[in-house]
Amino acid sequence: MKQRALAADIVFDGARVHRDGAVIIDDGDIRALVSRREVPAGLSICHLPEGAWLAPGFIDVQVNGGGDALFNDAPAPETILAIATAHRRFGTTSLLPTLISDTPAKMRMARAAVRLAMAQSPGVLGIHFEGPFLSPERAGVHDPAMFRAPSEADLAWLAAPGGGRTLVTLAPECVPPGVVAALAEAGVIVALGHSMASYAETRAALTEGLTGFTHLFNAMRPMSAREPGPIAAALEEPRAFYGLIVDGVHVAPAMLRLALRGHGRAMLVTDAMSPVGGTRDNFMLGGRRITAKDGRCTTEDGTLAGSVLDMASAVRNAVRLLGVALPAALRIASAVPAAFLGLGHRLGRLAPGCRADLVGLDPHDIRVLATWLAGRPDPSAAALR
Repeated sequence: MKQRALAADIVFDGARVHRDGAVIIDDGDIRALVSRREVPAGLSICHLPEGAWLAPGFIDVQVNGGGDALFNDAPAPETILAIATAHRRFGTTSLLPTLISDTPAKMRMARAAVRLAMAQSPGVLGIHFEGPFLSPERAGVHDPAMFRAPSEADLAWLAAPGGGRTLVTLAPECVPPGVVAALAEAGVIVALGHSMASYAETRAALTEGLTGFTHLFNAMRPMSAREPGPIAAALEEPRAFYGLIVDGVHVAPAMLRLALRGHGRAMLVTDAMSPVGGTRDNFMLGGRRITAKDGRCTTEDGTLAGSVLDMASAVRNAVRLLGVALPAALRIASAVPAAFLGLGHRLGRLAPGCRADLVGLDPHDIRVLATWLAGRPDPSAAALR
């Protein structure tokens, strides 16, 4: 690709707001962030509409499905690419396809599919295994029949190099001593989720290398006066990252505002299922029918089963439901998840040397106008090429 520029009335670089700015792109990376008047003469410029914002592309570390495709149903590269394509129209330029608790064979198929998908799209960053090393007391929509303790073979292939970032959500009280440390030392990102861990067990896991909390508040021991549990441990630990599902369904806004005031680092996640960006309002998950209706995904007995949330809506809800300023909402959708994955040097910012993953937004209704992945515009944004 030739060197070119994207210009907007407002450019948010992941930390600061720049007025009347431009991002110069060279071969898929960002070469410079300049004022619009400093764009070199003769360079091709794409001007966003008046009033639009240009910001880092969103990064979602928990995506089960999209575009009527579900990763657990068909752990193949085509499924992953269909999911990524569906979410890109909502500003998500990078994601971790997420496999909920399943068989060892399905897990290996999923890992192999991710490796193939990564070779075709830079927006696939690795894989998130949400389970199966979880607590049956906090199963949620996961099938407890799939739950088990990790074996030595599990640890060996989870820690094997290649395949991008590997995130494992587990219940620390359900794995043998030393498992969290072994995974973390091998470069696996470890998060607590679907867990009844005590405060002390959570603190011990943090000491061993646990850094994440999967959909904080949901499917974990609640706080109480004499057992603060994992939620309190997350909120008081500056090194912790915790995902928040800001859809107005999973967690009450008051609790989400509390999390935003914690010492840990909040980030937006969707926990999206196949209806996001798709046409069907029901699907099967582990033999159970899931229906998407009125902004929620539920089983026939009313159990929440992921979400119909997209990242643009999560940012919008953070602004409107939680009172978060737009720059801060954009940051927890991009820079913070990039840091969680150890990719802050390449993603989540508009700075020289970063990959040119960007989203153009109407700031009033927080509607996505265009996305660019490694400098290439999404096909749905033909008007802004």
